[in-house]
Amino acid sequence: MEKKDLARVRHLAEHQRELAASERNQGLLGDWDRHGRMDGSGRPMVTIELWTFGEEIVNPLLKCETAEGRAVEALLTSNVVNFELFRDDTFVRDYLPVSMGYGMVPFGLPVRRDESGGLGHHFIPQVCDLAQDFEKLGTSVISKNRDNFEKRKALLEDAVGDILPVRHVGSPLAFSPMGNIVRIMGMENMYIAMCDEPELFHRMMEMQTRDFLMLMTEMEQDGLLLPTVGDQNLPQGSYCFTHDLPAAGTHLSTTQVWGYLDSQETSGVSADMYHEYVFPYYKTLSDRFGLLSYGCCEAVHSIWEKSVSRFETLRKISISPWCDEEMMGTVLQGRKVVFHRKPSPNYIGVERHMDEASVRTAMEKTVSAAKGLTLEISQRDVYTVHGDAGKVARYVTLIREACEKKE
Repeated sequence: MEKKDLARVRHLAEHQRELAASERNQGLLGDWDRHGRMDGSGRPMVTIELWTFGEEIVNPLLKCETAEGRAVEALLTSNVVNFELFRDDTFVRDYLPVSMGYGMVPFGLPVRRDESGGLGHHFIPQVCDLAQDFEKLGTSVISKNRDNFEKRKALLEDAVGDILPVRHVGSPLAFSPMGNIVRIMGMENMYIAMCDEPELFHRMMEMQTRDFLMLMTEMEQDGLLLPTVGDQNLPQGSYCFTHDLPAAGTHLSTTQVWGYLDSQETSGVSADMYHEYVFPYYKTLSDRFGLLSYGCCEAVHSIWEKSVSRFETLRKISISPWCDEEMMGTVLQGRKVVFHRKPSPNYIGVERHMDEASVRTAMEKTVSAAKGLTLEISQRDVYTVHGDAGKVARYVTLIREACEKKE
């Protein structure tokens, strides 16, 4: 890294350290701790997920010229954008976290994508007819990311480690078995297989479950499971704050850390089909977690009673834009489960000028639905804010006003 770039990133590191020590930031950490206690003493927490539109906000701020410099500069800039520009409940760490996890090549079939369409992509099916292609399904290959972990850790330590300590941290177990199947089959082929080849589909799910259990065992044996009770990132758009899991120790078991599951790929099947083809295998995996955060874009209200409500480790549930939030607010009463609302990205990600009246109406509806529950609002899947950080900040203000109005 050139001297000019090094000076730039070290300045940003010092700035992050100052923000981390600020009174406002310490207050946010306290708010998240109370949120994680779920004892009624906390307030609704609001976060904006930056990465989907981050280039619009972060790239204009970058000044480094070398690839290494820009990589570290982009990281340090992203670390404080929410705190300074959006003023949501994203806090600033006084260290730089790095984690080392495992990946999986599902059934030993490297995923193929067609990304020629720009922002979107298309998975190229490798298993089209489950009966004819079943023999292609092998044991999933576990990929270890140790080299990337060591390189990233060394880069950060060399550049700014004396200002912001670089810390190896744990991360939740994040699995998506149905996502893996769509990646090697395509959604249409997957749906047809459920109907035409039910026995083979169950065998495929059994194979996936076995492979994920094998992955968890290897992570335990390799000592990769560290505490997930605080500021570690939790899919999706959230954090791990809790007092119900071990806060210290190494070589933890999977039952001592957070886990995450979703099945948005089965949004098009009935509750009965979800219960038959998905739930038994997800239940097996979720029983190996200490706590479970469940759901992405799928609407969980239709599968709640028969399936999702029976996840014994459930602690946080996604209430997506397509979910019946009033119903979920009713069925969650009395349960120690976070109402994790994901509003529609259309409010700030489509029109250049935000419709504030619509935002107020939507947020007041959410706060009313979640009355008596621990509420968290994470704005995700926004791919443009037209470069206007002020619009995002205003959006956060409107959400806070809706929360305060109902208190």
